Amino acid sequence: MEDVLTLSDYEIERGKPLPSKNHAIIQKRLLLAISIKHPNLDVLPELAIDFLVRDRVPDLAIYRQVDFTPGDDETVMTDIPLGLIEILSPSQSTADLMLKRGEYFGAGVQSYWIVLPDFLTIYVYSSPTSFEVFSKNEILLDEKLGIELPLSEIFK
Repeated sequence: MEDVLTLSDYEIERGKPLPSKNHAIIQKRLLLAISIKHPNLDVLPELAIDFLVRDRVPDLAIYRQVDFTPGDDETVMTDIPLGLIEILSPSQSTADLMLKRGEYFGAGVQSYWIVLPDFLTIYVYSSPTSFEVFSKNEILLDEKLGIELPLSEIFK
């Protein structure tokens, strides 16, 4: 008998794999570290963004500043963020993240991070074909966004 892949309501609704405990911890640490060290940036989690190909819900979206406007909310952002961060989930393939890379840069994103929690590594793409790799105790430097983060704070 064939195994049938069953998607959770979360995966169907968001079009992405169900995150895990480690995924959530890394997401929280990145959000806090960037927000504290770079107060000129807004880091927004799980935000639906209208990309030219389709709506996507990246783990974290980095904007210059986003206004909080009571009574005037958006469920799908049309403003393209400066940067995006995707954290590999246990049930996700790196091929999925690489596919998104093309969509994101095609829409105007300046920087795209792929976080591999099990390898304590972050790939920082400055274009679809140019990237730097930062690991465990190194200092991540995203030159396009001016972000500098000690990874020892993220992967502790």
